[in-house]
Order: sequence, then C-alpha cells, then structure tokens
Amino acid sequence: MEHQPSNFGRVDLMVENHLLVIRINRPEKRNGFTPEMGLALAQAYTRLEQDDELRVGILCAEGDHFTGGLDLPRWAEAMREGRSMWPADLVDPFDLREPRRSKPVVAAVQGICYTLGIELMLAADVVVAADNCRFSQLEVKRGIMATGGATVRMAERAGTGTALYHLLVADEFGAQEALRAGYVQEIVPAAALFGRARELAQRIANNAPLAVVASRRNVLLSVEQGREQAIAAFRSVQAALAASEDAAEGIASFKARRAAQFKGR
Repeated sequence: MEHQPSNFGRVDLMVENHLLVIRINRPEKRNGFTPEMGLALAQAYTRLEQDDELRVGILCAEGDHFTGGLDLPRWAEAMREGRSMWPADLVDPFDLREPRRSKPVVAAVQGICYTLGIELMLAADVVVAADNCRFSQLEVKRGIMATGGATVRMAERAGTGTALYHLLVADEFGAQEALRAGYVQEIVPAAALFGRARELAQRIANNAPLAVVASRRNVLLSVEQGREQAIAAFRSVQAALAASEDAAEGIASFKARRAAQFKGR
C-alpha cells in the first residue's frame, strides 16, 4: 500500500501465514483517524474479504495507543453533510452495512482506545486488550452521537444499563471493566499484546475456513435476526459443510492422527 504523508496518517498491511495484519499508523497524534486513514482501513478490510489466501485479519496499532478516535476537525464537514466514512463499494470496518465481511478479525488494543477505537474493537470478533487500556465512548461530550455501532453492540454485550452508563456518563474505564462488560475477551501485559493476538488469529486460521465463516455467520444471524433464524439454518449449512473437501480432510486427519491441512474448499 502506498504510504500517505504523516499528517494524513496511514494504515500498513502485512501478510503472514494466511493472516492480514492491519496496523493503524499515526502514533504522533495518538492514532487519531483522518479521512485518508478511514479510506485505507476500508480498503484493507476489502482486501481481507476478497483475497482467498487470507483467512483472518489482525487489527492493531503502532505506538502506545490504539486510537484517540476521529480527528474531528478533519471529519466535521462530512458529518454535517451526512456523508459516509468510506465508499459504498468497500467493506464496512464497522460491519454494519453491506458489503460486510465474512472472515474473522482479531483486534489488539492498547493505551487510549476512545470512540471510533471502541467501535472498531466491538466490530471485531475476538479482542485482546493490554492491561494499560483506557476506554471512553465520549461522543456526547462533543455534541454528537456514536454511530459506528457502540449504541447497539454495547447493549448486546453488557445490557442496556451498562451501555447507557458508558454512553451517557461518557466515563473513562479500564481493561477490567471492559472484560466484565464483555467488550474484550482477554487482558494481557502490553508487551505481550500483539503476540497473543497473532497466536489466536493463527489458531483460527488453522481451522477449516468454510466452517469458521459459517460459524461466525450463524452467531451473527442469531444476534441480528433471532435464534429461530439461526436454528433454521443449521441443517442446510451443515449439509454443505459436510460435503466439502475440508470436511473430508477433517475426517482423514482424525483417522491418521495428524494435523489437518485445510484448503477452504
């Protein structure tokens, strides 16, 4: 990816063992998001979705902080005009509108993780937080509302009361509260953050890709459309998976007592 000048910030990409590492990079501004960074992030998620060799994304950030949120002066005009953060043909990093991604993302967050940072984190599938994290969904202090999914996902994870507390009080809370609320899944020392996120992402990538995608989709179907819709999909999805080459490989590897070599077919 072509690097943007430092005042615009950038998003760096690295491919490693079926993983796409997506690294937010504007540490001199606490990784405050510019429109250029928003576009680059959507392009990165689109690449993850469209490249058949990629199975899992890792969202992380350069420096001491994940992100302080939007660089508001750079976004003010687009907000007033109601414009989207990224083109409609790119995958939505918030996973709220089409086109949506089907592949899992592991997020690694550290230091300051405000507003947009929390919403990107909540849109991921597994979140590892450093023990030095500081979270705040503070849009109401700026005269605006969180529109990247926090109003929905905080309530889904933690219940209405906890969601309203964090959204309306706009407090700052740490990693332990984020774990209690279900916003993150693990807390590790800051020095171990990326290593642990990469370990989890690789373990996911080693599993059968079709089954991973189907399992993720069914969980989201249950959350978004109800348990009956998710249950109704069981039989047809399982039949398709059972007929795949990966399912045959799963059985063969079990019989041979060896690690499976899945192809995503």
